[in-house]
Amino acid sequence: MKDIKDLKVLIDTDTLHKRIKILADEINAFYGVENPLTLICILRGAVMFYTELAKHLKMPVKMEFVTLSSYGNSDKSSGKVKAVNLALPDLENQNALIVEDIIDTGLTLDFLLKFIKTNCKVYDVKLAVLFDKKCARKFDIEPDFYAFEMDDKFIVGFGLDYNGFYRNLNYVGYFE
Repeated sequence: MKDIKDLKVLIDTDTLHKRIKILADEINAFYGVENPLTLICILRGAVMFYTELAKHLKMPVKMEFVTLSSYGNSDKSSGKVKAVNLALPDLENQNALIVEDIIDTGLTLDFLLKFIKTNCKVYDVKLAVLFDKKCARKFDIEPDFYAFEMDDKFIVGFGLDYNGFYRNLNYVGYFE
C-alpha cells in the first residue's frame, strides 16, 4: 500500500467545492430549474462529487446509483466493464445526467451510455465528470460538463481510490 505521507496535494478542498458549484450553475442554466433531472451516480468513485454537485442543483432531482468497474484492484483499466449493479428505474422521456469521477479511456461511460440509450428510453442523457483525462481516451466520448482537465497522473481522494483506499480524502492528490 502506498503511504499517505507520499501523497502530493493536487486540488485542495476549497478549489474542489468552488469549481463544483460553478459546474452546478452551468447544469442549472442548461436544464432550467423547472425541468426534473435524474442523476445517475457511478459508484463508488463518483459518490463524493455526486453529492456535492447535487447540493447545488436547483431543479427537482431524482437520485439513482449504478455500480460498474473496469479497474478492479489495479491502477490500469482491465479493458472490460463489470456491471455489479445496473438496476435503473423507468426513465422513459426523462432527462438523465450520468455523474462520474473521471473519464479516461471512456470504456465505462461508453458501456453505460449504450446501456441507457438502448434500455431506458430516456429523452436525453448527458455526462458530468469531475475530471476529464483526454490523454487516455480510447473511445469517442466527451463529457457535456466537467470540472477539471487532468494530465496523465493517477489521482486519489474525493472519491477516487487506490486499491479501495483514499476515497475519503476531502482533497485530490497524486503519488509521484
